[in-house]
Amino acid sequence: MSNPYNSATDRASVLGPTLYFKGDLAADEDLLIQGRVEGSITHTQRLTVGVQGTVKANIRAQLIIVEGTVDGDLQAEKSVFVKETAKVCGNIFAPTVSIMEGASFSGSIDMDGKKAGQQAGKPEAAGARVAKASGGAL
Repeated sequence: MSNPYNSATDRASVLGPTLYFKGDLAADEDLLIQGRVEGSITHTQRLTVGVQGTVKANIRAQLIIVEGTVDGDLQAEKSVFVKETAKVCGNIFAPTVSIMEGASFSGSIDMDGKKAGQQAGKPEAAGARVAKASGGAL
């Protein structure tokens, strides 16, 4: 059996369902959150908020997948996937956004990647393509 940390491409971390983390979280490896996180999250790779995960934070990562609950803005270099089990309250900034039927989403979506870093928190001011959704499932 090989060590999962032998190379940077194989690195992954899991924050289990009984874990509570408060503060600024940053890493250069894939991360699966099944516990509770409050603060801010900055990752250079894929970040997944699992079905049991609850996040109260702004998230910045290359790829963001939400299956659980997120209260905060999501900013991805590549894409954001909001699965059918997800509840998201916040704005999404990413070149590609996918929201599955059954997901709960309240916020705005800015898919103009050039403006995302500069206009975080003010997508309407960017003059970018902005889609709005609120309330229940999309």
